Amino acid sequence: MLIAVLRTCRNLHFHYGHQVYAADSCRDGGSTYEGRDKANMSKPAYQARTPRQNRWIERLPVAQDRPILGTVATLAIIAAAWLLRVVADPVLPSGFPYVTFFPAVIVTSFLFGVRLGAVTAVVCGLLAWYFFIPPTHSFALAHGSAFALGFYVFVVATDLALVHWMQTANRQLAREREVSRTLADTREMLFRELQHRISNNLQVAAGLLTMQKRQLLDADARAALDEASNRLALMGRISRKLYDPSGAAQPLLPFLDELCHDVVHASGRDDVVLTLAGDDRLRLQPTAAVPTALIVAEAVSNALEHGFAGGRAGRIAVTVERSPTGGLNVTVHDDGHGLPAGFRVEDSKSLGLRIATTLASGQDGSFRIEPHNGALATLKLPAILLESGT
Repeated sequence: MLIAVLRTCRNLHFHYGHQVYAADSCRDGGSTYEGRDKANMSKPAYQARTPRQNRWIERLPVAQDRPILGTVATLAIIAAAWLLRVVADPVLPSGFPYVTFFPAVIVTSFLFGVRLGAVTAVVCGLLAWYFFIPPTHSFALAHGSAFALGFYVFVVATDLALVHWMQTANRQLAREREVSRTLADTREMLFRELQHRISNNLQVAAGLLTMQKRQLLDADARAALDEASNRLALMGRISRKLYDPSGAAQPLLPFLDELCHDVVHASGRDDVVLTLAGDDRLRLQPTAAVPTALIVAEAVSNALEHGFAGGRAGRIAVTVERSPTGGLNVTVHDDGHGLPAGFRVEDSKSLGLRIATTLASGQDGSFRIEPHNGALATLKLPAILLESGT
């Protein structure tokens, strides 16, 4: 038996580099159990996130690797500050020799770093001293000019210190943000790896059940193993698609849309049209999502198997909506053959329907099937299972 398993379950591989996991080709006759469902076959289990755009402030100071550019820009800022001060000199009252030079020092240190900011502070101080502090056009140091220069040195030194501390804190914040991003990416990678390993194990177990049925001659036993194998494969697909690394609940309607179409596609019934409608904002608690998905999938499978038996074409309509009491109502309606007279889901011998009823009861909900222009399956769940805010 083990040799048969090893021969049949070939191509079970885990490629860690791109996190591609597959349990491919566990076959019994025409049945194939793929470790990745078709919707995800072309996607790696972990896709590297696109590089995030750094916040512009995190790129400051700029031109650190191009000192010539930084120097030229600094000289241009100094020249602009001096020219602006010369133009404004006739309209400015006395006592404002540094009015255009303070911003030049701050802008230069902010954009190009404290070193070029200090150079700007020295050059601007000398220009103000020579051109705008009496006696002008000289570096004579009078009592008033000494006080003005001292005030200037104090202010620019404070500005440079504050900018330096800000940029140091900014660099530390950028490093911490990068570490956090790396940890988040690693967590997502490990989460998806775990999810795919679980899903693959379920798919392999489904393949083993299908292989085991070769040893059975009883038709009912073979059908039971087929049914169990299909459910394991379905649980594998649900496990792969449903959970999010952040633990957040996924929107229910898009997930059920993909799941129900997978069920119809797997049945090979191209003559059955499936539609879904409802509130796409509804989200279930993660613990309730898998049982709910299994119940809905069972209802769709039951409609395909019994409602459209004998090759009858028709429609299946799935509706997801909030009930008047705030809970969740999911209905699956088919326009097929309908139900036998006196049908009660509690008395049904179908294992799938019994499982659906048990899963619904386990969530303090209910599941029933009743005649309604065909058959109408209704799942009702309490409001407590819905995510708050939906």
